Amino acid sequence: MPSIFFAAFLLAASTIWMHAAGISLLLRYATRARSQPTTPLAIRRALLRIVWWLLLLHLAEISLWALFYLWRGSLPDAEAAFYSSGVTYTTIGYGDIVLAKPFRLLAPVEGLVGVLMCGLSMGYFFVVVNRILQGQPQESPTASGRD
Repeated sequence: MPSIFFAAFLLAASTIWMHAAGISLLLRYATRARSQPTTPLAIRRALLRIVWWLLLLHLAEISLWALFYLWRGSLPDAEAAFYSSGVTYTTIGYGDIVLAKPFRLLAPVEGLVGVLMCGLSMGYFFVVVNRILQGQPQESPTASGRD
């Protein structure tokens, strides 16, 4: 039992570190870009780049948990490990595949970490969109026909 708690702590810490490193790379890219995108196409490209990066980051984190499950033999094969990790991390939780008995305590930890990392990604995305919007010229209500 203590080894499961230690594994949960290491996996959670590794996931958080991985996510922090990924967000740091995004921030470094954003500060190097300096100018805010202004055309609709440039804004779309910037947002798509961020979304794809965040998706890849979450998939890497899901893979970390899945590889641990495979290594410890708590699931029968790679497909089951990645599927189970994905539905747990995203808190979908179908329940059709469950971890072996000693490892079941890892599932709630993975779910909590997944929720936190998704929240962190959403917060970052919100900040980026907010900065883009703040850099755009504001349309006055009278110019658009609204009184």
